Amino acid sequence: MSFVDYLVPIAVIAVAIVLIFGLINMMRGGDSNTSQKLMRARVVLQFVAVIVIMGVIYVTGR
Repeated sequence: MSFVDYLVPIAVIAVAIVLIFGLINMMRGGDSNTSQKLMRARVVLQFVAVIVIMGVIYVTGR
């Protein structure tokens, strides 16, 4: 297994972690500024995850 095979799970797990932190912050009634930062981070990570997935598909030819 090469490094490319690990990129997609890493990207997806990163998105899930930020999503979970955002949900926890929201459920606890945390700072709305923190919620906004987590939401922006999640959107950026989702974009990166899509780019990584498309790149892996292109590179591996699947």
